[in-house]
Amino acid sequence: MRLSKYFLPILRETPKEAEIVSHRLMLRAGMIRQEAAGIYAWLPLGLRVLNNINAIIRDEQNRAGAIECLMPTIQSADLWRESGRYEAYGKEMLRIADRHQREMLFGPTNEEMITEIFRAYVRSYKDLPLNLYHIQWKFRDEVRPRFGVMRSREFLMKDAYSFDIDALAGRHSYNRMFVAYLRTFARMGLTAIPMAAESGPIGGSLSHEFIILAATGESEVYCHKDYLGFPTPPASIDFDDAAALEAVVGKWTSLYAATSEKHDEAVFAALPEGARVAARGIEVGHIFYFGTKYSAPMRAVVNGPDGREIVVQMGSYGIGPSRLAAAIIEASHDENGIVWPAPIAPFHVGVADLKPGDAATGAACAELCQQFENAGIEVLYDDRDERPGAKFATLDLIGLPWQVIVGPKGLSGGQVEVKQRSAGERAMLAPQDAVARVVGAIREAQPLCGRTPQCEMRR
Repeated sequence: MRLSKYFLPILRETPKEAEIVSHRLMLRAGMIRQEAAGIYAWLPLGLRVLNNINAIIRDEQNRAGAIECLMPTIQSADLWRESGRYEAYGKEMLRIADRHQREMLFGPTNEEMITEIFRAYVRSYKDLPLNLYHIQWKFRDEVRPRFGVMRSREFLMKDAYSFDIDALAGRHSYNRMFVAYLRTFARMGLTAIPMAAESGPIGGSLSHEFIILAATGESEVYCHKDYLGFPTPPASIDFDDAAALEAVVGKWTSLYAATSEKHDEAVFAALPEGARVAARGIEVGHIFYFGTKYSAPMRAVVNGPDGREIVVQMGSYGIGPSRLAAAIIEASHDENGIVWPAPIAPFHVGVADLKPGDAATGAACAELCQQFENAGIEVLYDDRDERPGAKFATLDLIGLPWQVIVGPKGLSGGQVEVKQRSAGERAMLAPQDAVARVVGAIREAQPLCGRTPQCEMRR
């Protein structure tokens, strides 16, 4: 993609309304634009990030056995009256009426609708277990939306819903999502620590929030430091092996980890001093097991082995992709801009021509871009007639993992400059060596990502 033909509205000044790093950088980098309080348009660069986040989420949900569908954003109030949540949910629900004065709502979540879909089609225990998920825009009318897409009113949500014949099977479905979440966040370059959590308006007796540590996090969290070194469950893990999943979940819940709402100072203080981590954290995922909270009042039943009706067990599992984009920036940035982990970067590499119009630098850039594209590497080619300093600032701001700088002086010696954004390391290399260096690093950084032909072959 040539930057001269791309829509990338960079802001030179920091917007006054932006309170936190991610909000400032997303506005400055031309990723989002505010259209109303807590409501944002996702511009091309931001949408590429969002799509990459969604692709990883889909991959891990599918790997864990969940099946994708898509439910509407507008729901009938009657469904929520069946579950008893319509009046209880509060002012965060945007209640509306259609032209026939039927009461509707803009869905803040989908437990009721997915239960209605399930009861319409599933009759036998032989059709269980079942886990359906979708990625869909939702709306919660926050009294004070702030922090950009971190706490917005309209947001993108991946929500999955499991249905099982009994509590033991329901717990296995919960463990599937628990492990899938660990893999999902690790593939995005994050260490997400599962912490026992309040169930809130979703309800249920078992719930975990997945928290990433960030200095600009929204709340205080407390955990054992060993969580920061726990290995990610491998891609080869068998999601049908209940014992293997239980062992992973047991390990990841064996040490102290709590949000401020669940924090027990006495238990935390009993940990060895060197093992205590008290930090700020950002919630990036939340899972719930709530049994028959919705299936019982809404009569979601199946015929059991003996022909008797069984009320199914349910759980729900949420990840906010739009919130994740901001959370990753909070955890990965520097004074010059965003530092994207390779698997979700909008482009893998930025190629900058320091002398636009020069035949030699233009030809070298074209050849580099072609070689990167042949290797399945996504390139943003800065061919604008701008000063070198402006090009460097843009590439640093938008945070592409690698930069290849092509100037007449280096090219006269048969070299181009390669810069790694995260470490700031620079090297002068022959063009073919620059391509090999970047391609190798990108492939190593995102195995099993599905974004390059080579990754696809690794499946």
